Amino acid sequence: MKRYANANWQGTGKEGKGTLSTQSTTLSNTQYSFNSRFADGVGTNPEELAAAAHSGCFTMKLSFVLNAAGFTADNIDTRCDIALEDGAITSSHLTVKATVPGITKEQFDAAVADAEANCPISKLFNTKITAEATLV
Repeated sequence: MKRYANANWQGTGKEGKGTLSTQSTTLSNTQYSFNSRFADGVGTNPEELAAAAHSGCFTMKLSFVLNAAGFTADNIDTRCDIALEDGAITSSHLTVKATVPGITKEQFDAAVADAEANCPISKLFNTKITAEATLV
C-alpha cells in the first residue's frame, strides 16, 4: 500500500503561504502558513497533521491488539500532543481513554504499551513517545 500527499508553497518562509492536499481528498488545497504553524493563523500545520496521524494510527492499532486478546472496545479516545522544539519534533504524547468491557487494568496497560510501540507511525517517529491511559 502506498499513499501520497502534496504540498505547495509560494513566497518566503514567514510571509508565504501554502496548501496541502491528500490522495483521499480529505485535505484539498488546505491552507497552511507560518502563522498557522507558529501563531494562531487559520489553517493546519505539519505538527498538527503528525498528531492526527499518530493518534489515529495508535487508536486503530490498539483496537487490533485488543481484538487479538479477545476484547472489543466500546470506545477509544486518543489525544496526541506533538512537541516542536529547536526545529525538531522532540516528543509525541498519547492520552488515551477507553471503555473495554471485561478487561483488567493490567491487560489494558499491556495492550496500550503494545500499540504505542508497534503502530506504524510510532515506528516512523524518531522521538520520545509516551502514553497515559485511562480505562473507563
